[in-house]
Amino acid sequence: MLEPTNNNELPAIPGKRYFTIGEVSELCAVKPHVLRYWEQEFPQLKPVKRRGNRRYYQREDVLTIRQIRGLLYDQGYTIGGARQRMSDEGGAGTMTVEMQAVIKETIEELEDVLKVLRPGK
Repeated sequence: MLEPTNNNELPAIPGKRYFTIGEVSELCAVKPHVLRYWEQEFPQLKPVKRRGNRRYYQREDVLTIRQIRGLLYDQGYTIGGARQRMSDEGGAGTMTVEMQAVIKETIEELEDVLKVLRPGK
C-alpha cells in the first residue's frame, strides 16, 4: 500500500472516543515508534495511558498528530521548527498578516451591511 503524500489523502477519523496507537498509526500514516518519539518532542501530544502503560489517543490527539505530520512531511519543517510553530499557534496574539487582512475586510463588509440596514444614521 502506498503511503499518503499529504494530509488530504488520509482516511476519515471515526467517531470513537479513544484510539489505540495502532489505529492512530493507520489514521495518520505514521509508524507507532514515530508517534512515541513525537510524544517526547511535542508537549501538546499527551495520550491517556492506562493498564500496562498502553496509550489511548483522543480525537484532538489525532488532529494534533496530523498537524505535526503536515508540518514535518508536507511543509518540510524540522522537529524543532515544527515544535516552535505548534507552540506559536497555541500562544495568544500570533496572527498571520493574511488572517489580519481577512478580519479587517470582514469588518469593513459588516460595517457596509450595517449602513444598508440603518440608512438613517
